[in-house]
Amino acid sequence: MAKGYWVSVYPATSAPEGLTAYDKLAGPAVRAAGGRVLSRGSRVVAHEAGITQRVVVVEFDSFEQAVAAYESEAYQKALVALPDGFERDFRITEGID
Repeated sequence: MAKGYWVSVYPATSAPEGLTAYDKLAGPAVRAAGGRVLSRGSRVVAHEAGITQRVVVVEFDSFEQAVAAYESEAYQKALVALPDGFERDFRITEGID
């Protein structure tokens, strides 16, 4: 079965410390849903139309699990904690089996 991935890029992150409340809720929600954070704000080299801002990659055992984790009540509460002004490009993608 192909794995599922969350890929988030934050093109506008004026105050990263504003993510503290979100992180406190999102981390436990992701772990409870079986997610494993592979990258979070690590070094980035951008090419072509890429940006060098914060990138987060989370792995799940399946695409369906990744979708269910996003739709979970616990993660929806975390989304409410994202501060105003945070722009992010969030995608759920299926891995190659």
